[in-house]
Amino acid sequence: MPPDEQSGSAAQVLELVANGTAASRADLVRELGLAASTVSARVQELVDAGLLTESGEGASRGGRRPRLLRVADHGAVALAADLGSHHIRTGAVGLTGTAWDIEECAFDLTAGPGPALDVLAERLTALADRQRAAGRTVRGAGIGFPGPVDTADGRVIAPSRMPGWHLFALRDRLADRLGLPVLLDNDANVLALGEHRAAHPALRHLVVVKAGRGIGAGIISDGRLYRGARGSAGDISHVRVDEAARLPCSCGNIGCLETVASGAAIAAALREQGFRADSTTDILRLVGNGEPHATTLVRQAGRDIGAVLAVVVNFFNPEAVILGGALSGAEPLVAAVRGMLYERCLPMATGELVIKAAARGPDAGLLGAGHAALRELPTVHGK
Repeated sequence: MPPDEQSGSAAQVLELVANGTAASRADLVRELGLAASTVSARVQELVDAGLLTESGEGASRGGRRPRLLRVADHGAVALAADLGSHHIRTGAVGLTGTAWDIEECAFDLTAGPGPALDVLAERLTALADRQRAAGRTVRGAGIGFPGPVDTADGRVIAPSRMPGWHLFALRDRLADRLGLPVLLDNDANVLALGEHRAAHPALRHLVVVKAGRGIGAGIISDGRLYRGARGSAGDISHVRVDEAARLPCSCGNIGCLETVASGAAIAAALREQGFRADSTTDILRLVGNGEPHATTLVRQAGRDIGAVLAVVVNFFNPEAVILGGALSGAEPLVAAVRGMLYERCLPMATGELVIKAAARGPDAGLLGAGHAALRELPTVHGK
């Protein structure tokens, strides 16, 4: 079981205080159902580590007024990187969700893991130097990668269209270069974490889709990220859809969702029609200009994504479906997803379902990667 999912762990205690669920030791006892002595030990570990503070007095429910717990905001940060197939976005994320020194540079991950590791290590080392110069303590790094990741081993697993990356030990290689502990996860998972914590902390069950050059999804179940048995939970990109017919996919199968509904597929279809479309930015530009071919393709992509999500919503019954990634900026896609969910899902599943575009835009993945690294710090350091 990953450290952040262990019931009653220091990481879970930190998360409950950070998201406002618990403000005192008594709140934690009620929320976790653990003995007061166990909760007190976890709290003291976090106070000693400088991650929590305890001061003041809260409202009494009978007896002594409890002392209030708060996340320490003294400059502890995690370096964070959200990798796309053609960009690297970096920044430093604090315990309360504040981000500093966010930058983005163009980079093609298909160039291979060696060049990517060099660029990533160089940018994160410079970022760490800037944080230390500003008086902040760097506790580790969190990385979101655009492909399947074995989070236990810290390796990339057979990413589509990325030769040379299979079984690359990105976590350990980067940790050696930085001299810091590193957390590695899928980009859709860190997007889900960032969007949940920053914009929807009160919701317990969410599906957060990343629709950009590729397609993926992260699942928040009972307030925590759900990775599944091997870390592939939420991978909707290789679900077979009728619209794809017998189109070959980079995974080796045919008819996968990403062959018709991903940004790469839409851009390729537009180029076949004579349009300049090399990226999702070009797609959004064409849709924004009212180009009917682009709008039709994006709307159909939304219907295809919505058809897959309808099965997910009926099965999982989330409180919200959040659409992130670059293509979520195309309103026809969001509207088409919404329409398919209302058409194909049970009324009980959609009666109070929130369906909307992500609120934190391109920073959501960065915030999630940093938050995940900070949340696992007590376990990383044996505290």
